[in-house]
Amino acid sequence: MPTVSAKYSQFVMPDHINVVGTLFGGQMIAWVDLAAAKVSHRFLKGADVDGAVTRTIDKVEFKQPVYLGDWVNFTATIIGAGKTSFKIKVDAYAEGRNSEPRLACIATIVMVSVKKDEDGNYKKTPHGKSC
Repeated sequence: MPTVSAKYSQFVMPDHINVVGTLFGGQMIAWVDLAAAKVSHRFLKGADVDGAVTRTIDKVEFKQPVYLGDWVNFTATIIGAGKTSFKIKVDAYAEGRNSEPRLACIATIVMVSVKKDEDGNYKKTPHGKSC
């Protein structure tokens, strides 16, 4: 199976800034999770599942500060797959109007595929995919 990846971008607005004038770390993590959700959607196309949910955020490392007015460009890539779960690497590059793209954050996330049962509850389920 070819590499499955997805790109996602966000613009840093005033309500995303913390008290020291940089991007709030929790906001970055939320965007990382959205990037992981996007690549999960692609990875699970054709699978007999209803979607995927975040199981763990194994690692997050903030490498460089991100500032108001920067674009944050994410690349999320599937790097491993089990029976019901799969692992995603997310790289986030910040890009200012007067600066080159710089690696701002890296993260590793594990997602679990789920399907709704007859009672309306979501249960983890095999996705039948590999990488």
